Amino acid sequence: MIRIQQQPFDPGHELAEVKRGRPGIGGTVMFLGTVRDLSDGTDVKAMTLEHYPGMTEKALEDIEQEAHRRWQLDATLIIHRHGRLEPGEDIVLVIAASAHREAAFEACHFLIDWLKTKAPFWKLEENDQGASWVAAKDSDDDAARRWSK
Repeated sequence: MIRIQQQPFDPGHELAEVKRGRPGIGGTVMFLGTVRDLSDGTDVKAMTLEHYPGMTEKALEDIEQEAHRRWQLDATLIIHRHGRLEPGEDIVLVIAASAHREAAFEACHFLIDWLKTKAPFWKLEENDQGASWVAAKDSDDDAARRWSK
């Protein structure tokens, strides 16, 4: 399941919903991404996430479907927020659930790595000097490449 939204989400509630009615789940892995107050040594006052509706959902659906092709998963959930967020606010939630923990761990890791590099979101960081767009990081590309092998 994919959701792109402005409003905050409750990770505990979302986890319970993923597991509800699925007694075959033996392992669930959750990743929660949060806005930090520091980026490359500079204080962050806020981050604005932009996306293209329709295109973003399609990209996330493709990523989620790829995870289901690679691993035996009972359920997945991706929630990504957009709009202006301040340090401490949650940006993204990824949940992967499977009968076995290894598939859940690997799928969750895959999902967040591919989200960081393949999902069309743009981040604008605000600090005391103004605002600047966040460039893609080589380390994120390196992490995503490991899943292309």
